[in-house]
Amino acid sequence: MIVSQDRDQEVEALYASLNAPRPVLVVLSGPSGVGKDSIIQGLKQTNYPFYFVVTATTRPKRAGEYDGVDYHFVSVGDFAEMIENDELFEYAVVYGDYKGIPKKHVREALASGQDVVMRIDVQGAATIRSLVPSAVTIFLTAESEEELVRRLQLRKTEESDQLKMRIVTARRELRRFIEFDYVVINREEQLDAAVSEVLSIIRAEKSRVDWAPVIL
Repeated sequence: MIVSQDRDQEVEALYASLNAPRPVLVVLSGPSGVGKDSIIQGLKQTNYPFYFVVTATTRPKRAGEYDGVDYHFVSVGDFAEMIENDELFEYAVVYGDYKGIPKKHVREALASGQDVVMRIDVQGAATIRSLVPSAVTIFLTAESEEELVRRLQLRKTEESDQLKMRIVTARRELRRFIEFDYVVINREEQLDAAVSEVLSIIRAEKSRVDWAPVIL
């Protein structure tokens, strides 16, 4: 059998597309206390190449947190300027403090072919979904409501009334898991399994036949 040496331009274009970077925008969300920060740290430790979006916030820095790593800690005045200059994808008031997602670095990372991971609250995730329908949304939760409340109580980062508000808010946010593409349970002492599941979701989304570039 003689195989034609003529190049099929359509097939060549297909392989060029399959071999090109396929960056995805991942939204990791869920109530307070489910371990969003722990999942992010776990992803970093796998050495999987991704760009982590550092959220800007006006809340005070907690012990063990670093500016530019955990959050961009800014004053209310600086945050107002970011809003005025249209530098944020979205912003919201969360437990009395402002939080927002800066635009610039997200666009740069996607343009360079990097996957982008955002760690944001449930309210912010809804805004990102409306702005970027192709975003991959992952809802993170504990194995039970009782475990979630226990984790919030153990953090000891709020006064009694503030803690009660976080618990009430967390319970309401749990009901919104149906708005997301995926749900990952971060079980006690099984962080590696949850990180592996999130990573599997990211890799699967990059391999979708109907993958399309993220448009911001």
